[in-house]
Amino acid sequence: MIYLMLLPILFPILMGISLLVRKEMKNRPALLITTGVSLIITALLGLLAIILARGEMLLLFNLTATLPIIFKIDNMGMVFAGMTMIVFVCAGFFSFEYMKHEQKEKRYYGYYLIVFGILMALCFAGNIITFYLFFEILTLSSMPLVLHNGSREAVMAGLKYLFYSLCGAYMALFGLYFLNKYGNTLSFSEGGVINAELAAGNIQLLLAVAFVMILGFSVKAGMFPMHAWLPAAHPVAPAPASAVLSAVIVKAGVLGIVRVVYYLFGASFLRGTWVQTAWMILTLITVFMGSMLAYREPVLKKRLAYSTVSQVSYILFGLSVMDAGSVTGGVLHVICHAFIKAALFLCAGAIIYKTGKTRVDELRGIGKEMPLLLWCYTIVSLGLIGIPPTGGFVSKWYLAVGALESGMPGFSWVGPVVLLISALLTAGYLLPVTIHGFFPGADYDYQKLQKKEPNSFMTVPVLILTVLSVLVGLFPNVLINFIQQFVTKIV
Repeated sequence: MIYLMLLPILFPILMGISLLVRKEMKNRPALLITTGVSLIITALLGLLAIILARGEMLLLFNLTATLPIIFKIDNMGMVFAGMTMIVFVCAGFFSFEYMKHEQKEKRYYGYYLIVFGILMALCFAGNIITFYLFFEILTLSSMPLVLHNGSREAVMAGLKYLFYSLCGAYMALFGLYFLNKYGNTLSFSEGGVINAELAAGNIQLLLAVAFVMILGFSVKAGMFPMHAWLPAAHPVAPAPASAVLSAVIVKAGVLGIVRVVYYLFGASFLRGTWVQTAWMILTLITVFMGSMLAYREPVLKKRLAYSTVSQVSYILFGLSVMDAGSVTGGVLHVICHAFIKAALFLCAGAIIYKTGKTRVDELRGIGKEMPLLLWCYTIVSLGLIGIPPTGGFVSKWYLAVGALESGMPGFSWVGPVVLLISALLTAGYLLPVTIHGFFPGADYDYQKLQKKEPNSFMTVPVLILTVLSVLVGLFPNVLINFIQQFVTKIV
């Protein structure tokens, strides 16, 4: 049973490689069937691995005598794996219609499946060496999704993504040397692995190392000051690729930070230090800055990209507070944001596909042409703002309450205030699409209206993600209780 955890990693990677090496498939239905079946089988294999191999540790091989490649499914990995599987399946099926107007579909689906497998490997990684190895591979395998249309803008965005991601990864690599020297092990352990005797006299050095690693992994998560790749990459990538970039791939950076802070250094080692203070300041700057830039951005996909910069730092803020409530809210927001942001990017993709419109000021009356899609957009937008009964309200409630109860001088009230201001800005950049979409005004030419609702390949994934974002808000206790079980052990 222990080898089951390799199947959701190897299967999509092998299927993706097989698509890339095969000659161009003239039979498009065969390509879609192959991809769709691969996505479903991968999700089922992932679920099976979680059920049957949870808690087991698999030593695959040794890079060197002291650097093993280990896989282990723990509770934190389960949360990220479940979110990854749902979003990848939904965005994958959405692609079947959307990618009709894009070239080189076979290449797109090949890399899409490979990235799916790599992300599952990150979720199941049992030590920092395994995590780092697949973190680097994730950058290389996901870059073709950004480059897909081959335009100059796409190439420049892809190169920026590569440069920023590699710089961040090397910062994380820098920390591995010190962890190997001052840690009891490189495997993830609740509460951390730092050896107190070895660390004595080197506390400040280790704090600097921890901060560098946090910054390194935060590049993928889009935290200031290394966030610029994200708004450059999202607008040029195909919409379903933007959905997984924003909803899932940036969370690889979040997972890396979680592993560094709570499973390697330990919250008790970092709590109350300058590392925590500096990290919290950067997250709050990013929350406000991302919301403000999104509010001022006229291009819809770029607006959503800046929104991701802000919303992912909600998660990082919750993690940086190092309070059980705030960390619970941060982990819950990983899930809520994934469903919401994937749905928003897919809505944007459907609008672009059916109308060719990319700017917010062009979407006047879109609700009359695509009412179902805009209702989904509106519901998940309310979730991102943090309005009940959506999951976004619950996660942000825990984030705010956790900060207030932390008792940290200044941050216990500055944090919730910044989150509230960001929520108002979020309403300011998302809801005008709904308002002008459903109420275009008396001077609007209603005679030009045509129903442009997308087909089921586009509509059903958006509906699923919308329903999930609401269900998490209506029935949050199951997820919250599960998250709290392991959060209380690591905080």
